[in-house]
Amino acid sequence: MDQSNNVTVFILLGLSKNKNIEILCFVLFLFCYLAIWIGNLLIMISIMCSQLIEQPMYFFLNYLSVSDLCYTSTVTPKLMTDLLAERKTISYSNCMTQLFTTHLFGGIEIFILTGMAYDRYVAICKPLHYTIIMNRQRCNAIIAACCTGAFIHSTSQFLLTIFLPFCGPNEIDHYFCDVYPLLKLACCNTHAIGLLVIANSGLIALVTFAVLTLSYCFILCSIRAYSAQSRSKALATCTSHLTVVVLFFAPALFIYLRPATTFPEDKVLALFYTIIAPMFNPLIYTLRNTEMKNALRKVWCHHALLEGK
Repeated sequence: MDQSNNVTVFILLGLSKNKNIEILCFVLFLFCYLAIWIGNLLIMISIMCSQLIEQPMYFFLNYLSVSDLCYTSTVTPKLMTDLLAERKTISYSNCMTQLFTTHLFGGIEIFILTGMAYDRYVAICKPLHYTIIMNRQRCNAIIAACCTGAFIHSTSQFLLTIFLPFCGPNEIDHYFCDVYPLLKLACCNTHAIGLLVIANSGLIALVTFAVLTLSYCFILCSIRAYSAQSRSKALATCTSHLTVVVLFFAPALFIYLRPATTFPEDKVLALFYTIIAPMFNPLIYTLRNTEMKNALRKVWCHHALLEGK
């Protein structure tokens, strides 16, 4: 590998070459990154300091918030630093590390969303067996499966890329290291590897999205027999979940479910699942969720009262 790879540093072309636009983007993404941390930490603390942690849906939501923070932190700090830098560079080893961690935490998020859909399916379609099926042991097993599946996925992406020879151009037309932009720079035939990426990332995204869509179709069919109040509550919960799914999966499917080519639009679309979706997740799950709003009030009002004394 060392003999065929003489590139030690990559140059990231970033989002724009206009300095004014880069400064504007820095301010915008700084606000987004702070909002991601504040929103997700509020959710995590409110869940762990209340009885909601005993409920499977909030157990998964807690882990989704953790994966959101980890996932966006693999990309956003570097992006913001580069927006203010004259020369946007990343070492070969850091590039490979970023590729691995991005796919690891992105994979965990995808699988947790699937686990949450399964939880809602059991809660709505099999309410009498819900507590038996979704016991804590089962929930822990689902989280373990999510992490294992994501690790296998990211390892395969890493192995597909780490052995590629880079012997010429080193400019990555993106703001972070990803498989397709790197395949474009490799000085070998990458057609077969591109197909393997589609079989890996593309099919995982497609199959997961199909499973999520089917589960929510089953839910919608089941709630027709419910009372108006119960139907409204179930629809509110499912709408929140579907909004997150669309924000995350729509751009991911467009990028990974196609031949190994890159478009200028990819950088903008990637913002949806690296920054925008993690930022909106706390809002989506709290604004339409009465239990979550009540937990936020109880935890933080109690904290304020203790400080007042």
